[in-house]
Amino acid sequence: MNQSILVYRRFRYLKLALLLVLASVILYAFHQPMRVPNGGTWLGYTLGTIGVLLILWLMWFGIRKRRYGGGKVMLEDWLSAHVYLGIALIVVATLHTGFQFGWNVHTLAYALMMIVIASGVFGVYAYIRYPLLMTENRRGTTLDQMLAQMAELDRECRDAAMGLGDEINRYILASSQETRVGGSMWRQLSGRDASCPTHRALAQATGLAAKAQREEAAAMRRVVTVLQRKCDLVTRARRDVQIKAMLDVWLHIHVPLSFALLAALVAHVISVFFYW
Repeated sequence: MNQSILVYRRFRYLKLALLLVLASVILYAFHQPMRVPNGGTWLGYTLGTIGVLLILWLMWFGIRKRRYGGGKVMLEDWLSAHVYLGIALIVVATLHTGFQFGWNVHTLAYALMMIVIASGVFGVYAYIRYPLLMTENRRGTTLDQMLAQMAELDRECRDAAMGLGDEINRYILASSQETRVGGSMWRQLSGRDASCPTHRALAQATGLAAKAQREEAAAMRRVVTVLQRKCDLVTRARRDVQIKAMLDVWLHIHVPLSFALLAALVAHVISVFFYW
């Protein structure tokens, strides 16, 4: 997804969402219930029905986007409408409640809806911003290519360190064998390793290069240069994994929350029609 989704068909779905919001606000402003506004009035039922239909339609998008080529409506139409109508749902559902909240299943459904919408707004930002960040970070390469380049730099570094002392070679070996990209979810999300063997090797090599004798100075400078290049690759590779992990985490939160909302919505509707 990119920014064109937000301006798709000259803001067609933004205009549709604004029209829905405007109509809801006007009806609410001129509505005169016998008691305080609430979901049990004719307007409350009307807005509630619209809200339920919107939620079901918005959830259907998750199924629709996996049906490549299915239907006459383009996926971009669905996605643009998903964004704007999802935000419009905030107004529709809030007016449906009549601003009457309490410790009950009705408010639970409303709260879950707001959380899902907030999650969706973050998802819109992420899918607009993160692909650009990944492109800039990769600099025309893929993660697999970065890993292959790191392996090649390990070989260069070992060759350059031949004839140098055991101390620097231990650090270089640790950099080659113990540097990790990815790992646990927390490590992926952090995008860093505080005890990274490659960064330790670079720090050690830089210190030794400053004290190296003339016959070893050139080799040490070569080691430092190679380790600097590898550190840059390691940082970029971890950043790539971090961005993808953030998108994965968002999906693993947004989708279950959506089904939790659906369950609360069913409970809300059943309680209204059978126990109210």
